[in-house]
Amino acid sequence: MYLVHETCTLYGCQVTGDRLTKAAVAERALRLADEEGLEAVTVRRLAKELGVTPMALYWHFKNKDELFLGMVDHMLSGVRSDPRAGESWQKRLRAVVETVIGVMRAHPSLPTLLHSVDKTRTESFNRATNDTLALLTEAGFTVEEGFWVASYLLNGCIGIVGAQPGCPPGLPSEQEPEWRRQKRVQLEGMPADRFPMMIELASSYRDEPDMERYYAFCADLLLAAVESMAAAAGSQHR
Repeated sequence: MYLVHETCTLYGCQVTGDRLTKAAVAERALRLADEEGLEAVTVRRLAKELGVTPMALYWHFKNKDELFLGMVDHMLSGVRSDPRAGESWQKRLRAVVETVIGVMRAHPSLPTLLHSVDKTRTESFNRATNDTLALLTEAGFTVEEGFWVASYLLNGCIGIVGAQPGCPPGLPSEQEPEWRRQKRVQLEGMPADRFPMMIELASSYRDEPDMERYYAFCADLLLAAVESMAAAAGSQHR
């Protein structure tokens, strides 16, 4: 898990002359992935976007696998676990979870990328994981248990972002009211004797979902298990 220590400005690079940096390539690839999906990221397409030949990209990334690893490493390069003096591990862990969720909300390609590559081949992921293990051992877990917890939290964040309520990603804003109306009608039309709770759920589609409330609720849900087990783990290992 991770906490953003410094905010990177993605998509902000300008490629001029022969200054084609590794970061510039990764940023442009990330923009493609976020806007069009990971399948849109090919060496040929990326070279066209950058105005260079495909061979120019091989200077930084020998193949597509290396490019994907570079994208993950670049995306997490400004991410740290941050042991703030005087704050409890519970508060620090919550900040980590909330920040990771924020990064994933901002970059929808990140979950797919994390599942597509061996994350342990990137410096930034290993550094963040190492820092987080230190935080979880402070909470009373062994290093092995801390790794289980870190994996649980990371995948939980992915699930929370992927399951967020509301309209499908990419739907134009002007079409959202009609989408919600159709969803409400669909649920209200279900057999009342078999699906009474689904019919009751229909009313939640009358208005736009409160995303901040949703993410705060889900963070509470995710962290509750860790916090409840930490005390028992600490007592057992002591």
